[in-house]
Amino acid sequence: MAIPVAYNLRSAKERWTSSLVAVLGIAGTVGVFVAMLALARGFKATLTTSGLPQNAIVQRSGADTEMTSILTLEEVRIIEDTPQVARDESGPLVSPEVVVIAALPLRDTGTDANVQVRGVSPRVLGVRRQVKMVEGRFLRPGLAEAVVGKGAQNAYAGLDLGATVRIGAGTWTIVGVFDGKGTAFDSEVWADAATLNGFYQRPPSVFQAATVRLVSADDFAAFEATLEGDPRLTVQALRERTYYENQSQIVTTLITVLGTLVAAVMGLGAVFGALNTMYSAVSERSREIAVLRAIGFGGGAIVLSFFVEALLIAFVGGLVGCVAVLPVNGLTTGTINWQTFSHLAFAFRITPDLLAWGMVFALMMGAVGGLPPAIRAARANVATTLRAL
Repeated sequence: MAIPVAYNLRSAKERWTSSLVAVLGIAGTVGVFVAMLALARGFKATLTTSGLPQNAIVQRSGADTEMTSILTLEEVRIIEDTPQVARDESGPLVSPEVVVIAALPLRDTGTDANVQVRGVSPRVLGVRRQVKMVEGRFLRPGLAEAVVGKGAQNAYAGLDLGATVRIGAGTWTIVGVFDGKGTAFDSEVWADAATLNGFYQRPPSVFQAATVRLVSADDFAAFEATLEGDPRLTVQALRERTYYENQSQIVTTLITVLGTLVAAVMGLGAVFGALNTMYSAVSERSREIAVLRAIGFGGGAIVLSFFVEALLIAFVGGLVGCVAVLPVNGLTTGTINWQTFSHLAFAFRITPDLLAWGMVFALMMGAVGGLPPAIRAARANVATTLRAL
């Protein structure tokens, strides 16, 4: 015979102060847990959405990132001639690119932070079609002109439309602002590749990687095989999405591990709060427990009753924590991308599965904090307690 849940609800209401302490402890822990996971999810989403299914990145064999790669103009020409590359009226949709890191002051603090400056070709907007110009115009080849992502413009001082900024040995004029739709490109500054090479005293015909738009996403395997079979090339091709997923791994793992450790420490405190609440309930209701046992409720029913009560408190705490953390969804922050050593702006990303994990975490804390007191309640000596009435 089971004890009605209504009894547990009335019991928690009678001891609302201690129940509230347990609820707030669990809510705070769940809020931190979900927020940290949302931080990692947002960082990963910003990078992985940077890659389009129809795009591929070609870089030197063995290179981990664009920063450690090098391609010559002759190799780019060979890549452009492969049959799997898409074409439009301007020619093959290939953007040979260079990447440098420059220090610019942050708007909020005035301290310098690394920004990724990407030297691009005139065809880059045809290759990266998620990027759209929203202010001004696109840069003209051969000139010291730059366009900036909305995230970079918001994060760094001196990147307003029409402003000039010193990068490398040159002074650049900001002629346009683009919207990268929440991708990593939003945190970049784009300039003409040949001009950027000149200001950094690099040969004009040397690049670091080439981003290619394929005729179809299904053509990647054939494209990769074509490059590998060409004896003139020593390159590797990756799907653009795979490339950016690999870039996200270090920081995502770091945030997840640190967040889990913080949540575990806070969770330990929340469990002790739940234990204290439930042990207090057992002590205060010892006579009720004895009466329940005397009228026929078994030890299993008593254990289940207190266990359910702990889960109810944890459930409420989990709900409060999930609701409290919802306002951070979409909140923009930034950190360094350890693959490129540049500042990356991204937004917290709270998804239904993260909220579900938060509720599971809350119920786990309730279960750990509620089971020992429940067992103690079931083991109480009925005869001794009744004689004390």
